[in-house]
Amino acid sequence: MRPCLNPSNNASLRIISASLFRFGRLDPLPSLFRSSSGIRFPRKHCSSSVDLNRTTFTTTTAKMGVVAATDGEGIARRFWIKFRRESVFAMYTPFVICLASGKLELETFRHYIAQDVHFLRAFAQAYALAEECADDDEDKSAICKLRKSVMEELKMHDSFVREWGIDPTNESTSTSATLRYTDFLLATASGKVEGLKAPGKIATPFEKTKVAAYTLGAMTPCMRLYAFLGKELLALLDTNGSSHPYKKWIDNYSSEAFEASALQTEELLDKLSVSLTGEELEVIEKLYHQAMKLEIEFFCAQPITQRTIVPLSRIHDPAEYQLIIFSDFDLTCTVVDSSAILAEIAILSAPKADQVGPENMLAWKSSADLRNTWGVLSRQYTEEYEQCIESMMHSEKVEEFNYDGLCKALEQLSDFEKRANARVIESGVLKGLNVEDIKRAGERLILQDGCTGFFQKIVKNEQLKSDVHILSYCWCGDLIRSTFSSGGLDVMSIHANEFTYEESISTGEIVPKMESPLDKLQAFKDILKNRNDDRKHLSVYIGDSVGDLLCLLEADVGIVVGSSSSLRKVGSQFGVSFIPLFSGLVKKQREFIEGDSSNWKGLSGILYTVSSWAEVHAFILGS
Repeated sequence: MRPCLNPSNNASLRIISASLFRFGRLDPLPSLFRSSSGIRFPRKHCSSSVDLNRTTFTTTTAKMGVVAATDGEGIARRFWIKFRRESVFAMYTPFVICLASGKLELETFRHYIAQDVHFLRAFAQAYALAEECADDDEDKSAICKLRKSVMEELKMHDSFVREWGIDPTNESTSTSATLRYTDFLLATASGKVEGLKAPGKIATPFEKTKVAAYTLGAMTPCMRLYAFLGKELLALLDTNGSSHPYKKWIDNYSSEAFEASALQTEELLDKLSVSLTGEELEVIEKLYHQAMKLEIEFFCAQPITQRTIVPLSRIHDPAEYQLIIFSDFDLTCTVVDSSAILAEIAILSAPKADQVGPENMLAWKSSADLRNTWGVLSRQYTEEYEQCIESMMHSEKVEEFNYDGLCKALEQLSDFEKRANARVIESGVLKGLNVEDIKRAGERLILQDGCTGFFQKIVKNEQLKSDVHILSYCWCGDLIRSTFSSGGLDVMSIHANEFTYEESISTGEIVPKMESPLDKLQAFKDILKNRNDDRKHLSVYIGDSVGDLLCLLEADVGIVVGSSSSLRKVGSQFGVSFIPLFSGLVKKQREFIEGDSSNWKGLSGILYTVSSWAEVHAFILGS
């Protein structure tokens, strides 16, 4: 059970409900789910079946197609926002991690510089072609300025050549990854776009402007990606940053001058795209995305001969180590807590007050009564939860990690969670839910962006031979199973509480299997203990709340998704350190090279924080 139990108190549901009121109906539930095929189920207020498909379901995930505009925001900015999560796949490559740590082998950097020269020459040529196509003198001048900045960057590479002992007369050949991008860019700048009819002579001003816009669409993401990486790496330079061997490279791409060039490229893309049709803007979006993927491939293709700590799944031999992934469900995987979903199904399943006759008055609560009951339970839960967290803060804050003290403190939370669940069962609010409605809700439940893709790639990797376990407080394991089954993830092991049913209708009782942090920890330990595998194990736990804290700490790698204030508050009280994953990996790579142990070990008191599942994916699996 979570503080967001009451659907009417949940922010997501309030926003959805408000928008649906405009259309004369209050139906918050469908908007929490994925888009369906349009099949409709009849609603029966007095039956145990609830219509989960009365409206066209919508999701927060944008489809391929130009993302919706907001006031004062050009397409370059919108495309970056849409595809920015993919930038982490460049950031978490062995090349960038080693570069950021300052321990990248010189020969690898030399290879990168030699390949980047081919990139920059293609950039200069593409700018020249775009300049020819630009119809406006001001645009021509701006593109010319950008082309000159590329020539200056090539001069900087000449200084790298001298500083790092590369023979400038020894011309390297382009690798396949380099060629894929440069060929793509120059074809685009020549008006040859994959999937479109090859143009004849580009004659009219409009045709020329369109080609210039397409060209900028294929260049802008690379400029923005480099500016992003430069700033991320600059933030990790310590006070003695002058000793970093690649500081000059970092300084260049984190500089105000490079940021200005990136902004100018984006502004030009916005300006050149003003007169284009929606279909032509979709072409630019596809070019933008393709360029981003090719740039990431370029970073991935840099040859690394030294030992690295990423990606996690590739640095441990599957013949010797079994990777075991554990994850929480509610708000770690999902956008909305499952208790809010089950609450709304119960409310929508219930008859209205005027439909409850004397013969079933005792057996059924009306939807209005149920909503009021949920409200009381939710307020009581929230108040007592906050009191429980505060009571853990009464002890003196420790400087060093105190695992035993944390376990003792979390006993209070365990007792509280069990009392709260008992109140829910006693209230009868979970009575009368049809198991098929629950499964349909699970099939349409929106997960965090990138979550499903990560698990799909894990379970489909036959060489990895990993195990995946979901450990959840969710009252109903059927909801979780149907959620993952819809993504082809039936092989995942689900550990959660379960409803009891009579003829497919919930009785209101819960079979308690996982109600507290201590229950989760016991399940975690039992899974590891009872493995039928002779290999060593490498465990990763992914969670978001105080209830996950003990498992996060026991795992070899604990990853915190999101920014729960109560989790950080309780953890910090007992000496737990929360470190952004990227900076933690850079530090670990530095120590690894310097001879410190590279083994990931549980109970270190260190947890790694991420803002998205893309970071989890990039760290564990790579691109």
